[in-house]
Amino acid sequence: MIALTGASGLVGRFLLRGLPGPITVLGRRALPGHDFRPWDLCGPAPDLSGIDTLIHAAFSHVPGRYRGGEGDDPRGFLQSNLDGTRRLFDAAAEAGVTRIQFLSSRAVFDGYPDDTPLTEDTAPQAASLYGQVKAEAEAHLAALPLIGQSLRATGIYGPGPHHKWESLFADYLAGRPIPPRRGTELHRADLAGATRLLLHTTDIGAFHLSDMLLDRHDLLGEVQQLTNCPHPVPPVSDRRVNPLICDRLPALGWRPGGLARLRADLPAMLPPR
Repeated sequence: MIALTGASGLVGRFLLRGLPGPITVLGRRALPGHDFRPWDLCGPAPDLSGIDTLIHAAFSHVPGRYRGGEGDDPRGFLQSNLDGTRRLFDAAAEAGVTRIQFLSSRAVFDGYPDDTPLTEDTAPQAASLYGQVKAEAEAHLAALPLIGQSLRATGIYGPGPHHKWESLFADYLAGRPIPPRRGTELHRADLAGATRLLLHTTDIGAFHLSDMLLDRHDLLGEVQQLTNCPHPVPPVSDRRVNPLICDRLPALGWRPGGLARLRADLPAMLPPR
């Protein structure tokens, strides 16, 4: 049986739909059609009896922010996300859980200069508190006597309420200024596909998940074509971004959807006009 944390979040909702059942939801509220066990990152570990695989996608942060997600409470941020994750992982090991998948982030590398190749063998070097939490949680997982799999994902996008580009699209369509930016992106369905794939391997350690290096110039160009918006798109960003080098998952057969997946979902992500 699989237990999932963060099932009601933007990413967790996709994982919940994409994982083979039955799924036990660990969280603050029950979700229809799923076994539910109450749990909170700030509280004691949940009941994990009968669970074979734990997928940990819950994270407490200021809405809309991961780096800087501690807001004005770094102590509470650490207590929830690092201490709470360690308690959860330790309880899983004690309960006989055989596999933990942890949703980590490319932020474990945000202390490196831009010209550093980020391979799956690169040692974490985090500068942000967010990256430090993810790196320390990865290290804690790696020391446990079970199959520990850390999924270092780039920015994750996909349709749904309050998706990551909701305010960006609204600002562009309203003619508000948009600063240039680029980043590495991954569709939530491709993240869910990676979690399913890793359920069938005993490989441990870190796995990189990234799909596209996407510039706002190109993203909003797609929006412009769909909406016939008269406002100019921002110029191409000159920011240097290191894409994650993904070797392990493609070797297992993982194939993210690329620009075709973005274009298929983009109409559903635009605000009503």
